[in-house]
Amino acid sequence: MKKLWGKKSTQSSAKIEEFTVGRDQEFDLMLAPFDVLGSIAHVQMLEKVGLLLASESKDLQQGLRLIFEEIKEGTFKIESGVEDVHSQVELLLTKRHGDIGKKIHMARSRNDQVLLDIKLYLRNELQEIAEATQTFFELLMKQSERFKGHLMPGYTHLQLAMPSSFGLWFGAYAESLVDDLVVLQAAFDVVNKNPLGSAAGFGSSFPIDRRLTTDLLGFSDLSYNVVYAQMGRGKSERVATMALANIAETLSRLSMDACLFLNQNFSFISFPDELTTGSSIMPHKKNPDVFELIRARCNRLKALPNEVLMITSNLPSGYHRDLQILKEHVFPAFNDLKNCLQMAELMLSQISVQENLLADPKYKYLFSVEEVNRLVLGGLTFRDAYKKVGEQIEANEFSVTDTRLKHTHEGSIGNLSLEAVQSRMKSVQKSFDFQKVETALAQLLEKNN
Repeated sequence: MKKLWGKKSTQSSAKIEEFTVGRDQEFDLMLAPFDVLGSIAHVQMLEKVGLLLASESKDLQQGLRLIFEEIKEGTFKIESGVEDVHSQVELLLTKRHGDIGKKIHMARSRNDQVLLDIKLYLRNELQEIAEATQTFFELLMKQSERFKGHLMPGYTHLQLAMPSSFGLWFGAYAESLVDDLVVLQAAFDVVNKNPLGSAAGFGSSFPIDRRLTTDLLGFSDLSYNVVYAQMGRGKSERVATMALANIAETLSRLSMDACLFLNQNFSFISFPDELTTGSSIMPHKKNPDVFELIRARCNRLKALPNEVLMITSNLPSGYHRDLQILKEHVFPAFNDLKNCLQMAELMLSQISVQENLLADPKYKYLFSVEEVNRLVLGGLTFRDAYKKVGEQIEANEFSVTDTRLKHTHEGSIGNLSLEAVQSRMKSVQKSFDFQKVETALAQLLEKNN
């Protein structure tokens, strides 16, 4: 294994190398573009404080931008025997630009370099999750409006309760996503702080400018205390996965509803045949495999914050190799959740709902509360009205005199308050400063910069 800081007198055995590197190279490729972006900002800062000549800075930035293009094109790879992406980038710069490539690591440590890469990666992934969630939210809102007049049974304890509507059902999950994005924004805010300059966790004697790299990379602020900056590794992953788990919970619950509603004993909804799966021996089957897999994958995502918490339990301050394991748990989670959001969107965009469900006599008791309320409005006390309707039900004499629903308060069947929910979502969206990040990173990649 080629290590830039390797010593001839000390070489690790092959078994030690294999065990300690683990799957790091696999996940390092996911960090590669962010490693380059961080290095460009670092080089610009080194020039500004006088640790690099302008000509050296220009050559290094040119080389880094070329590597960034190779990463985007898919031609970049970590060569056999090279320890990680950080070494690969430095070796390429040295090979192409000579000894100035060796200066790129000046005033930083692997610790703050890796932590920076992870924060940039997490920030990017949280943005993509936020955007995918927003897209799914818009579909739910559209379907809520579309099906607001289609009534369905409401349940508590999985027992018939009161009339509901598909408009309410879709709208409930839409509003749930608003709160989920509030939590995601909090995670974004925790992640969006610059650790670069903390070095190994104790700062640097070089005259670095941490505020400059913060601005160059589009961070909202920096992690000031250098010890705490390093403690941010593990914490950032935990907070981010907790935000993912909230969205996963919403999707998991929605998927469970969909599986029930598709069941023949409910028959509330249906999908085109091509969106369901069949059976090897039962020709009538139309299985909700997509929703079952969303449910399972999202339940696994809900367990992820605890995995991160347990891996980082009882660690003292400073860097520890335990943290390396987090990558293989956390990194795949973002694609899992994005795939679940996309598949849920595909399914619900083509959903059909059963009309006139409540006309079936088996749902007549859904209107018992409506009848109680009607009697109260006619002058009976609530307790007397409740007793009267209850006695009718026990004697099998209950009948629905009026199935018209008069729910007008905010958030009810007759007043879904979709505009208010939409307004809340827009407010949450504005709290993400994605434009600042995108502008900063685009400027780093400009060739005339």
